[in-house]
Amino acid sequence: MSTTDNELRVGMVGYAFMGAAHSQAWRTVNRVYDLPARARMALICGRDPGKVAEAADRLGWEEHTTDWRELVTRPDIDVVDICTPGDSHAEIALAALAAGKHVLCEKPLANTVAEAREMAAAAATARAGGARSMCGFNYRRVPAVALMRQLIADGRLGEIRHVRASYLQDWIVDPQFPLVWRLRKDLAGSGALGDIGAHIIDLTQHVTGQRIAGVSAVTETFVKERPLPAGSSGLAARSDGAAVTGAVTVDDAAIFVARLDGGALATYEATRFATGRKNALRVEINGSLGSVAFDLERLNELEFHDATRPAAEQGFSRILVTEGEHPYLSAWWPPGHIIGYEHSFTHQMRDFVEAVATGVDPTPSFADGLQVQLVLDAVVRSAELGSSWTEVAPTLATVAA
Repeated sequence: MSTTDNELRVGMVGYAFMGAAHSQAWRTVNRVYDLPARARMALICGRDPGKVAEAADRLGWEEHTTDWRELVTRPDIDVVDICTPGDSHAEIALAALAAGKHVLCEKPLANTVAEAREMAAAAATARAGGARSMCGFNYRRVPAVALMRQLIADGRLGEIRHVRASYLQDWIVDPQFPLVWRLRKDLAGSGALGDIGAHIIDLTQHVTGQRIAGVSAVTETFVKERPLPAGSSGLAARSDGAAVTGAVTVDDAAIFVARLDGGALATYEATRFATGRKNALRVEINGSLGSVAFDLERLNELEFHDATRPAAEQGFSRILVTEGEHPYLSAWWPPGHIIGYEHSFTHQMRDFVEAVATGVDPTPSFADGLQVQLVLDAVVRSAELGSSWTEVAPTLATVAA
């Protein structure tokens, strides 16, 4: 599909937490970066007529609808941006790709490996007709993470030996927190594992260039029954005070060890029960020549240890990642003027628009999203088998990376 008058008309499905983050990025990207095509916020979709109308006005969309099928088939829509719960990703993405639309789909790609395989295969087929697709792992676009990847690719860490990753939150510690959709397997696919564990799986594979080959895992659900929700938005919710409860059908926490295909050993922890931790994603990579560490709660910084320096000069140094020559930052502020969480989505839209407008496949692809799904599946299978060592299944040979 080609752009019309150098314009990409975007239709977005969903308007809650991720919908708001994506909307902010679509509003901003044209004003910050000089792009080969302009992104136009044409249409937003949601199930509730009143709420989606309010969201369209508040978030800056021209039109709104309650029918996603109308959105994906409208001839004046070029891009379909999927920000819905995981149970609808496959259906919407498959319909959009079949209609020749470019697709950006939030992570994790799907709720099951079977759905993810079908989506990756459809994306490969649609690519032949010019339709591009991308899975939205936004943390790849944090400048400090991009610099981490660059340092590793340049050989500054030498042979990668250890990967250490954790993503800690605490928003469901209260057992009276309601049974929102993220706590239901039929809607979310999995719990902390797929919601936040998927991020550190993708991020560590992305920066090291190595893929997880096998895992040994344990998962736990600490609170097995919760009050039914009266309303929710993003990560906030309320119950109606009634005694009616429902079963939590996903994991509250997942921990696993892994071996990467380049030989590195790795540990991963994802939990929404780390009391006091709000959005604590941390990754550390240790190599034969040095180490590098990233903390999302200090996202403008990177810790770097260069073991090739004289012994008297060694130690972790703090790199403030705000220079114009650092990834993504040439369009923002003078050195030392920090950016935030929302900028990762603006960078994501910049990369997506540039790729689509120039006929290049954006990354991470749906095949990359499938690979993360295969790791999630291996973790679940290992935990079900008493933490037995479980190999990660290969992606289909017919699905291009």
